[in-house]
Amino acid sequence: MIFNLFNRKSVKFSYAEQKSQRHRLLRVVFWVLAFLVFYNAFSSFFFSVRVLENDTMRPGLRAGDRFVLSSFSLYSLLDRCGLPSAALPLKRGNIVLVDMALGEPGNIGAGMLDGVLRFFTAQRVSLNHREEHFYMKRVIGLPGDEVSMTNFVIRIRPGGQPYTLTEYEVSGQDYVLEIPQIPALWDDSIPFSGNMDRIILGEDECFVLSDDRSNTNDSRTWGPIPLHKLAGKILFRYWPLNRLGRP
Repeated sequence: MIFNLFNRKSVKFSYAEQKSQRHRLLRVVFWVLAFLVFYNAFSSFFFSVRVLENDTMRPGLRAGDRFVLSSFSLYSLLDRCGLPSAALPLKRGNIVLVDMALGEPGNIGAGMLDGVLRFFTAQRVSLNHREEHFYMKRVIGLPGDEVSMTNFVIRIRPGGQPYTLTEYEVSGQDYVLEIPQIPALWDDSIPFSGNMDRIILGEDECFVLSDDRSNTNDSRTWGPIPLHKLAGKILFRYWPLNRLGRP
Protein backbone atom coordinates (compact mmCIF):
# COMPACT_ATOMS: atom_id res chain seq x y z
CA MET A 1 0.00 0.00 0.00
CA ILE A 2 2.81 2.40 0.88
CA PHE A 3 4.56 1.42 -2.32
CA ASN A 4 1.46 2.15 -4.40
CA LEU A 5 1.03 5.56 -2.78
CA PHE A 6 4.66 6.40 -3.41
CA ASN A 7 4.34 5.19 -6.96
CA ARG A 8 1.30 7.40 -7.61
CA LYS A 9 3.11 10.44 -6.22
CA SER A 10 6.15 9.72 -8.33
CA VAL A 11 3.98 9.49 -11.41
CA LYS A 12 2.11 12.68 -10.55
CA PHE A 13 5.27 14.69 -10.12
CA SER A 14 7.23 12.97 -12.84
CA TYR A 15 9.10 14.97 -15.44
CA ALA A 16 6.57 14.04 -18.12
CA GLU A 17 3.67 15.30 -16.01
CA GLN A 18 5.45 18.54 -15.14
CA LYS A 19 6.25 19.08 -18.80
CA SER A 20 2.62 18.50 -19.71
CA GLN A 21 1.47 21.03 -17.09
CA ARG A 22 3.92 23.62 -18.42
CA HIS A 23 2.62 23.06 -21.93
CA ARG A 24 -0.97 23.56 -20.75
CA LEU A 25 0.02 26.76 -18.96
CA LEU A 26 1.83 28.04 -22.05
CA ARG A 27 -1.25 27.32 -24.17
CA VAL A 28 -3.42 29.31 -21.78
CA VAL A 29 -0.94 32.22 -21.84
CA PHE A 30 -0.77 32.06 -25.63
CA TRP A 31 -4.56 32.23 -26.07
CA VAL A 32 -4.87 35.07 -23.55
CA LEU A 33 -2.19 37.08 -25.40
CA ALA A 34 -3.78 36.24 -28.76
CA PHE A 35 -7.14 37.47 -27.49
CA LEU A 36 -5.60 40.72 -26.21
CA VAL A 37 -3.83 41.35 -29.51
CA PHE A 38 -7.04 40.70 -31.45
CA TYR A 39 -9.12 42.82 -29.06
CA ASN A 40 -6.75 45.79 -29.24
CA ALA A 41 -6.26 45.55 -32.99
CA PHE A 42 -10.01 45.36 -33.56
CA SER A 43 -10.86 48.22 -31.18
CA SER A 44 -7.94 50.36 -32.42
CA PHE A 45 -8.35 49.93 -36.17
CA PHE A 46 -12.01 49.09 -36.76
CA PHE A 47 -14.76 49.50 -34.15
CA SER A 48 -15.11 50.39 -30.48
CA VAL A 49 -17.88 51.19 -28.00
CA ARG A 50 -18.05 54.22 -25.73
CA VAL A 51 -20.43 55.85 -23.28
CA LEU A 52 -21.14 59.61 -23.30
CA GLU A 53 -20.12 60.94 -19.89
CA ASN A 54 -21.65 64.43 -19.98
CA ASP A 55 -24.47 66.53 -21.42
CA THR A 56 -22.46 68.71 -23.81
CA MET A 57 -24.27 67.19 -26.82
CA ARG A 58 -27.80 67.83 -25.56
CA PRO A 59 -30.55 67.73 -26.56
CA GLY A 60 -29.87 65.03 -29.18
CA LEU A 61 -27.37 63.03 -27.11
CA ARG A 62 -27.50 62.55 -23.35
CA ALA A 63 -25.14 61.42 -20.62
CA GLY A 64 -25.26 57.64 -20.34
CA ASP A 65 -25.98 57.03 -24.04
CA ARG A 66 -23.80 54.26 -25.49
CA PHE A 67 -22.46 54.22 -29.03
CA VAL A 68 -20.60 52.09 -31.54
CA LEU A 69 -17.84 54.05 -33.25
CA SER A 70 -15.66 53.42 -36.26
CA SER A 71 -11.97 54.04 -35.64
CA PHE A 72 -9.80 56.43 -37.64
CA SER A 73 -6.51 54.79 -36.57
CA LEU A 74 -6.26 52.66 -39.71
CA TYR A 75 -6.64 55.72 -41.96
CA SER A 76 -3.98 57.55 -39.98
CA LEU A 77 -1.63 54.57 -40.34
CA LEU A 78 -2.20 54.41 -44.11
CA ASP A 79 -1.54 58.14 -44.35
CA ARG A 80 1.76 57.85 -42.47
CA CYS A 81 2.81 54.94 -44.68
CA GLY A 82 1.99 56.93 -47.83
CA LEU A 83 -0.54 54.38 -49.01
CA PRO A 84 -3.65 55.28 -51.05
CA SER A 85 -7.22 55.59 -49.71
CA ALA A 86 -6.02 57.35 -46.57
CA ALA A 87 -8.62 60.15 -46.60
CA LEU A 88 -10.77 60.21 -43.47
CA PRO A 89 -14.39 59.12 -44.11
CA LEU A 90 -15.62 62.35 -42.58
CA LYS A 91 -18.43 64.77 -43.44
CA ARG A 92 -19.71 68.01 -41.94
CA GLY A 93 -22.36 67.19 -39.36
CA ASN A 94 -20.75 63.91 -38.26
CA ILE A 95 -20.33 63.35 -34.52
CA VAL A 96 -16.77 62.36 -33.73
CA LEU A 97 -14.66 61.32 -30.76
CA VAL A 98 -11.88 63.83 -30.12
CA ASP A 99 -8.83 62.57 -28.20
CA MET A 100 -7.14 65.67 -26.81
CA ALA A 101 -4.32 63.57 -25.29
CA LEU A 102 -3.02 62.49 -28.68
CA GLY A 103 0.22 64.12 -29.70
CA GLU A 104 1.67 64.02 -33.18
CA PRO A 105 1.05 60.74 -35.00
CA GLY A 106 3.55 58.29 -33.62
CA ASN A 107 4.10 54.70 -32.57
CA ILE A 108 1.12 52.40 -33.16
CA GLY A 109 2.76 49.81 -30.89
CA ALA A 110 2.61 52.22 -27.97
CA GLY A 111 -1.13 52.56 -28.50
CA MET A 112 -1.52 48.78 -28.53
CA LEU A 113 0.52 48.48 -25.32
CA ASP A 114 -1.60 51.17 -23.71
CA GLY A 115 -4.73 49.23 -24.67
CA VAL A 116 -3.38 46.07 -23.02
CA LEU A 117 -2.52 48.01 -19.87
CA ARG A 118 -5.97 49.59 -19.72
CA PHE A 119 -7.60 46.17 -20.30
CA PHE A 120 -5.80 44.50 -17.37
CA THR A 121 -6.35 47.42 -15.00
CA ALA A 122 -10.05 47.95 -15.83
CA GLN A 123 -9.23 51.32 -17.50
CA ARG A 124 -7.62 52.65 -14.29
CA VAL A 125 -4.04 52.89 -15.59
CA SER A 126 -2.89 54.35 -18.91
CA LEU A 127 0.44 55.20 -20.50
CA ASN A 128 -0.91 58.71 -21.15
CA HIS A 129 -0.99 59.51 -17.42
CA ARG A 130 -3.77 62.02 -17.94
CA GLU A 131 -7.30 62.67 -16.84
CA GLU A 132 -10.20 61.73 -19.11
CA HIS A 133 -9.46 63.31 -22.48
CA PHE A 134 -12.14 62.00 -24.85
CA TYR A 135 -14.89 64.33 -26.04
CA MET A 136 -17.80 63.81 -28.42
CA LYS A 137 -18.29 66.79 -30.73
CA ARG A 138 -19.96 67.62 -34.02
CA VAL A 139 -17.84 68.41 -37.06
CA ILE A 140 -18.78 71.84 -38.39
CA GLY A 141 -15.93 72.70 -40.73
CA LEU A 142 -13.43 70.68 -42.77
CA PRO A 143 -9.97 71.59 -44.12
CA GLY A 144 -10.06 74.75 -46.24
CA ASP A 145 -13.43 75.93 -44.92
CA GLU A 146 -14.05 79.50 -43.76
CA VAL A 147 -16.04 79.46 -40.50
CA SER A 148 -17.74 82.34 -38.66
CA MET A 149 -20.49 82.72 -36.04
CA THR A 150 -23.11 85.41 -35.39
CA ASN A 151 -25.63 85.00 -32.57
CA PHE A 152 -24.77 81.29 -32.43
CA VAL A 153 -25.56 80.89 -36.14
CA ILE A 154 -22.60 79.18 -37.82
CA ARG A 155 -21.88 80.15 -41.40
CA ILE A 156 -19.46 78.20 -43.56
CA ARG A 157 -17.86 78.92 -46.88
CA PRO A 158 -16.48 75.63 -48.18
CA GLY A 159 -12.99 75.80 -49.64
CA GLY A 160 -13.05 77.11 -53.20
CA GLN A 161 -16.72 78.18 -53.05
CA PRO A 162 -17.87 81.81 -53.56
CA TYR A 163 -20.82 81.70 -51.13
CA THR A 164 -21.51 80.93 -47.47
CA LEU A 165 -24.10 78.57 -46.02
CA THR A 166 -25.44 77.78 -42.57
CA GLU A 167 -24.15 74.66 -40.84
CA TYR A 168 -27.43 72.88 -41.63
CA GLU A 169 -27.29 73.72 -45.32
CA VAL A 170 -23.69 72.67 -45.78
CA SER A 171 -24.07 69.41 -43.83
CA GLY A 172 -27.50 68.41 -45.13
CA GLN A 173 -28.49 67.37 -41.59
CA ASP A 174 -31.21 68.69 -39.32
CA TYR A 175 -30.13 68.50 -35.69
CA VAL A 176 -31.34 70.43 -32.66
CA LEU A 177 -29.09 72.77 -30.70
CA GLU A 178 -29.20 74.00 -27.11
CA ILE A 179 -28.85 77.81 -27.35
CA PRO A 180 -28.10 79.55 -24.04
CA GLN A 181 -29.22 82.93 -22.74
CA ILE A 182 -26.21 85.22 -22.78
CA PRO A 183 -25.66 87.75 -19.96
CA ALA A 184 -26.01 91.35 -21.15
CA LEU A 185 -22.47 92.27 -20.06
CA TRP A 186 -20.77 89.65 -22.22
CA ASP A 187 -18.97 90.97 -25.29
CA ASP A 188 -17.55 89.30 -28.40
CA SER A 189 -14.16 88.73 -26.74
CA ILE A 190 -15.66 85.93 -24.63
CA PRO A 191 -15.55 82.56 -26.46
CA PHE A 192 -19.13 81.71 -25.47
CA SER A 193 -20.65 85.04 -26.52
CA GLY A 194 -22.20 83.47 -29.63
CA ASN A 195 -20.08 85.54 -32.03
CA MET A 196 -16.78 84.66 -33.68
CA ASP A 197 -14.71 86.32 -36.38
CA ARG A 198 -14.14 84.26 -39.49
CA ILE A 199 -11.26 81.79 -39.51
CA ILE A 200 -9.91 79.68 -42.36
CA LEU A 201 -9.05 76.09 -41.51
CA GLY A 202 -5.72 74.63 -42.50
CA GLU A 203 -5.26 71.59 -44.74
CA ASP A 204 -5.22 69.19 -41.76
CA GLU A 205 -7.68 70.98 -39.46
CA CYS A 206 -11.37 70.72 -38.66
CA PHE A 207 -13.75 72.80 -36.53
CA VAL A 208 -15.85 70.97 -33.93
CA LEU A 209 -18.62 72.25 -31.65
CA SER A 210 -20.92 70.94 -28.93
CA ASP A 211 -24.64 70.80 -29.67
CA ASP A 212 -25.05 72.55 -26.32
CA ARG A 213 -23.66 75.94 -27.36
CA SER A 214 -23.31 77.26 -23.80
CA ASN A 215 -19.97 77.34 -21.96
CA THR A 216 -18.68 73.92 -23.05
CA ASN A 217 -15.20 73.39 -24.40
CA ASP A 218 -14.87 72.88 -28.14
CA SER A 219 -13.15 74.69 -31.03
CA ARG A 220 -14.28 78.01 -29.58
CA THR A 221 -11.75 77.49 -26.78
CA TRP A 222 -9.43 74.84 -28.26
CA GLY A 223 -9.22 76.38 -31.70
CA PRO A 224 -9.24 74.21 -34.85
CA ILE A 225 -8.56 70.53 -34.17
CA PRO A 226 -5.82 68.63 -36.06
CA LEU A 227 -7.31 65.69 -37.94
CA HIS A 228 -5.03 63.22 -36.16
CA LYS A 229 -6.80 64.01 -32.87
CA LEU A 230 -10.03 62.51 -34.21
CA ALA A 231 -10.19 58.99 -32.77
CA GLY A 232 -13.44 57.83 -34.36
CA LYS A 233 -16.90 58.58 -35.71
CA ILE A 234 -20.23 57.59 -34.16
CA LEU A 235 -22.06 54.99 -36.24
CA PHE A 236 -25.14 54.35 -34.13
CA ARG A 237 -26.51 54.43 -30.58
CA TYR A 238 -27.28 51.03 -29.06
CA TRP A 239 -28.46 52.17 -25.62
CA PRO A 240 -31.02 53.14 -24.42
CA LEU A 241 -33.19 50.92 -26.58
CA ASN A 242 -35.94 53.52 -26.97
CA ARG A 243 -33.44 55.74 -28.81
CA LEU A 244 -31.68 52.99 -30.72
CA GLY A 245 -30.33 54.04 -34.10
CA ARG A 246 -28.17 56.62 -35.81
CA PRO A 247 -28.04 59.89 -33.81
